[in-house]
Amino acid sequence: MTSSSAVLPQENRTVRRKRGRPPKDQSLPGAPRQRMLRAGTAILTEKGLSTVGIEEILTAAGVPKGSFYHYFASKEAFGLAAVDSYAEYFAAKLDRWFTDASLSPLERLRGFIADATAGMAKYDYRRGCLVGNLGQEMGALPASFRTRIIAALEDWEERTAACLRAAEAAGQIRAGADCRQLAQIFWIGWEGAVLRAKLEGGPDALRAFEEGFLTMLGAETALSTPQPTQRGDDAAEKEDGA
Repeated sequence: MTSSSAVLPQENRTVRRKRGRPPKDQSLPGAPRQRMLRAGTAILTEKGLSTVGIEEILTAAGVPKGSFYHYFASKEAFGLAAVDSYAEYFAAKLDRWFTDASLSPLERLRGFIADATAGMAKYDYRRGCLVGNLGQEMGALPASFRTRIIAALEDWEERTAACLRAAEAAGQIRAGADCRQLAQIFWIGWEGAVLRAKLEGGPDALRAFEEGFLTMLGAETALSTPQPTQRGDDAAEKEDGA
């Protein structure tokens, strides 16, 4: 089955929302829609969307059964919303590291890697990247996911490229480097390292990729690595992911 014809299980049917009292602000952290997205994100960093049932999401979110279709037209709509939510959260994480003027550009990059590694370690390397996980099961997902996943990766690449351009300006990497291409290489390699870390249940692949990437840049691997606790990330805002 190709991605253009792939469909999610029957749970993906579109259901007309019932009439009722207008929902409260669903952007609030404790609102049912946000609770489902937060719980779903945690689940999808471990499992594929095609294997996760709606009931599992509702149970994890502590939302009554029957509420799902009040907030999402289909399982596909939920999955796309989860991609958007995770992509936005992760972009903010990148910005917190990559725009920190108190660190050198490559220290910012190493700080992000340390932060993401700590996020995986917190859950014994069972959780990875939601975007990467869904990308791996693209053949079983509707085609609508392809554009959304690629857009998220390209956005992260551009933020990384800006950090690398700052490193070039600071003389930390060679002048004239193609920072856009280097950022693409970073994310292709990082997603593979996250997959390997999940497979092995440890950080070796993440560390190997970090040192290999810095060596490719011609950077000093002895750069200091900021600790994740320095960033003050709000752990309650979103489940950890790499």
